[in-house]
Amino acid sequence: MFKWNNIWLYFSIVVAAPIIAYSGYSWYHSKVQKLPVYGTEQRGIKSEKEHHVSDFNLTNQDGEKRSLDEWNDKIVVADFFFTHCPTICPKMTASLKRVNEAYNDQNILINSFSVDPERDNPEKLKAYTRKFNISTENWDLLTGPKKEIYKLARNSFMLVATDGDGGPTDFIHSENLVLVDKKKRIRGYYDGTSKNEVDQLIIDIKKLQNEK
Repeated sequence: MFKWNNIWLYFSIVVAAPIIAYSGYSWYHSKVQKLPVYGTEQRGIKSEKEHHVSDFNLTNQDGEKRSLDEWNDKIVVADFFFTHCPTICPKMTASLKRVNEAYNDQNILINSFSVDPERDNPEKLKAYTRKFNISTENWDLLTGPKKEIYKLARNSFMLVATDGDGGPTDFIHSENLVLVDKKKRIRGYYDGTSKNEVDQLIIDIKKLQNEK
């Protein structure tokens, strides 16, 4: 009997304790730990100034003008897509619908920026909302000058490190969903095609809601 007690004690110390410790760390990291604030250093640029998303002047699926003013005191999830994308964009849209359905809160917005604005006029964006049954009460699909959208993607959202001028041959395509806090700071990037990462995004929105 004494030997069996020793075996179980050994098992608890050597095997079970690390598992419990790792589980506790994983829980803390995913549920409690404060989210990072992303800055220009993520693009290899050193700056003492806090990074914020820049203002924009774009048009939504209803032909209405939208700017950064709509983001005041809001948590925002943003992505960059195009309506005729046959691969990752439908998956990203489905993920954003999950996020939208998880929160019945007007203080949480979704903004989807078209990276092919020449083709994605407001009428095309409106048709896309009908095709995927998107509720646009707090979700805007945005179009406008390509150079402005590409500057946002590169300089504000830091989605790609490559240079470009938003010209005819310039093209940005990213599977990332970007989480922005009420101060217009980037707080997370998530693969919009991954269920696990979208689950984490939904948890992280709650963290921002509770953040002081």
